[in-house]
Amino acid sequence: MFELYPDILKAYDLTQDLSTIFEKTTDKIIGFAKLAKWHEKVDQSGFKSFGTISHTITNHYQTILNYFDNRSTNTSAEYSMPK
Repeated sequence: MFELYPDILKAYDLTQDLSTIFEKTTDKIIGFAKLAKWHEKVDQSGFKSFGTISHTITNHYQTILNYFDNRSTNTSAEYSMPK
């Protein structure tokens, strides 16, 4: 399939790269460097949808980078709040 649709392969690789960054990185500085490289790949890809994700990450860099040191999110807090 990837041979017929190389753009799907690029999108898949970008998705997997970002997922791997969050799964394997446990240091804020290394996370920052890996995300910067990922942003470069996104810019080179030309995919608008990944540009949106990249822009969102950039706008919330400090909070996102804290994840690499703390390995936690506010998910549990969100679930415990009454709706």
